[in-house]
Amino acid sequence: MWSFILACILIELTPGPNMSWLAVMGATRGRLTALAAVAGIGLGLAIAAVVAGAGLATLLTKFSASYTVLRWAGTLYLFYLAWDAWRDADETMATAEGSMQQAFAQGLVSNILNPKAYLFYGAMLPQFLDASKSASSQVALLSAIYVAIATSIHAGIALGSGSFAEWLASSPQAVTVRKILALLIAAAAIWFFYSTRVLQ
Repeated sequence: MWSFILACILIELTPGPNMSWLAVMGATRGRLTALAAVAGIGLGLAIAAVVAGAGLATLLTKFSASYTVLRWAGTLYLFYLAWDAWRDADETMATAEGSMQQAFAQGLVSNILNPKAYLFYGAMLPQFLDASKSASSQVALLSAIYVAIATSIHAGIALGSGSFAEWLASSPQAVTVRKILALLIAAAAIWFFYSTRVLQ
């Protein structure tokens, strides 16, 4: 169990699209909106666990076309998030309820479209199962632990980056900084596409 927890922590501390996007979300839209995004990511990871358990991870491994479709969809969605951040660079920090709902939805969709999430559950969890116990209950427990760890780390990123929001809101260079942050999301999209090429 502890080895699984350590593996989860190391995986989540590795820089990736979620980390980059949350840092930008917190810095540009504030803590509450970033935490709404964290909630969406957490739900997306939980859904991925259920779907992977239903067999999608095996499907993605055996049929490269399905993996390719999901990989392209995830990459294009990250580019959409980058464009959305670039488009909103001229606006003041968004704190409205609608902005929080949008952040939640974006976090949810970006993780549902992440093939690495499904492959993580399909490839990683079996290594930590005890053959003498119920596989389904163990998978459910390990999945819940992973989502909890990921959510805790993501919340820390959201809160930490959110501390820059007020400063950025009053900075004369706010528009420039926001556009640079939007470009970082685009860079994360490119990294995501490159790092998920393994099954191609």
